[in-house]
Amino acid sequence: MSYPYPEQKYWGEDGEVSAVFRPATTLPEQGESGTGKDALHYLATTGTTRGEFGLYRVEMRPRAGGPKTHFHRRISESFYILDGTVRVFDGVRWVDARKGDFLHVPQGGLHAFRNDSDAPADMLLLFTPGAPREEYFEQVSQLAHASEEERAAFFDKHDSYFVDQE
Repeated sequence: MSYPYPEQKYWGEDGEVSAVFRPATTLPEQGESGTGKDALHYLATTGTTRGEFGLYRVEMRPRAGGPKTHFHRRISESFYILDGTVRVFDGVRWVDARKGDFLHVPQGGLHAFRNDSDAPADMLLLFTPGAPREEYFEQVSQLAHASEEERAAFFDKHDSYFVDQE
């Protein structure tokens, strides 16, 4: 089965100089996730990619928790394990994903992840199309004292819908 190409977005005739190159020696922007104990590197933000995608590197400490089972209505999420073991939920079962393993979750797909091992883990997260996930990552840890209404509004704004399943 093949899929059609997406709708045309560039209408020029000669191309343009618009590539963004970030050499490996350049430090990525860095934020904090969840509890603030895991490192989150912004490799390609939605702003950088003109809304096409967001690419993030997540360094999880040993025994790091993660989000509970959830889904997104407007974005897909993909995981590529760089090192260690990340426990991922694919909507049916929990799987130990290791270096080189990949999981793609389309819009509406139930998923969750965490590091249950005694070693650190490192992975890439890819969101398509791009969404302002940086704001989500930077503010989610501040919800501890938020009301249920504030939490619901925050998660709705950031296209994250949690379900009671694990």
